[in-house]
Amino acid sequence: MASRGQGTVSSYAGFDKEADCGALRKAMKGLGTDEQAITDILAFRSNAQRQEIVIHFKTSYGKDLLKELKSELGGKYEDVVIALLDKPAFYDAKSLRGAMKGAGTDEKAILEIMCTRTNQEIKNIKEAYKKEFKRDLEKDLMSETSGHFKRLMVSCCQAARDESPTVDEGKANADANAIYKAGEAKWGTDESEILRVLATRSFAQLRATFDAYDKISKKTIEEAIKSETSGDLEDGFLAIIGCARNTPAYFAKRIRDAMQGAGTKDQQLIRCIVSRAEIDLGTAKMEFLRMYGKPMSEWIKDDTSGDYKKMLIALVRN
Repeated sequence: MASRGQGTVSSYAGFDKEADCGALRKAMKGLGTDEQAITDILAFRSNAQRQEIVIHFKTSYGKDLLKELKSELGGKYEDVVIALLDKPAFYDAKSLRGAMKGAGTDEKAILEIMCTRTNQEIKNIKEAYKKEFKRDLEKDLMSETSGHFKRLMVSCCQAARDESPTVDEGKANADANAIYKAGEAKWGTDESEILRVLATRSFAQLRATFDAYDKISKKTIEEAIKSETSGDLEDGFLAIIGCARNTPAYFAKRIRDAMQGAGTKDQQLIRCIVSRAEIDLGTAKMEFLRMYGKPMSEWIKDDTSGDYKKMLIALVRN
């Protein structure tokens, strides 16, 4: 898989889990809660360091830090604090379960996770899902989806995409022709053939395929997919194409989509910022400015409020 960009959060050089645990306990003691003290610690520690804090807090005080925070906090600020304290694979597993539970399925949230994670990350998510919910992720995805979109989800679940950085130009040309023949060049669309290419090739190989497609068609690969497919499958194919081209730009768009229009999609906003903070959020921030002409932090300031806003701004690193 291609280089994933630059994060905004990294390991804190002066990390002292004992001091952090003491400060967190103090922030929750007595009347009221010092949310700023909680933000100042959790937004500036890596996930691995936060896991150390969780264990040391329980060892030191005999109390579960997550339960203590849940009893003290509320609303969207609580949601982002708990997301930061979850292990990444567990947070993704929890997000997938939430996207499939209850009335309706949040296909875009499922796509965002399943189409952007590395093979190892998908394997870790499947394990976390089974451990936490005593359910099989692949079976749940199959029961919540249908048609070729279901096949795409099954493919993603195999965690077997080629991740080699090397590019085979001959294969790129052959794949571009296969996609063209499966879509634009025929009556009706052979979605299986398009899926075969998009679900198995490395992102570097796919970029070469998209370039080869430009040479044989008057349409870009995105325009071809939009004209040949629809609904969830179209969204799925476009998510893979977007990530293959530029993963940070894909997440910049997801973050903007979460804040655009009436009401904020807070779970989407939290998930994108928390899950990419240590991977490519810094690069996504630059892409956001390039694409929309306004800093990501300014959008967040205009769209959120209170301690929730302060935490997101801290993670984005204004």
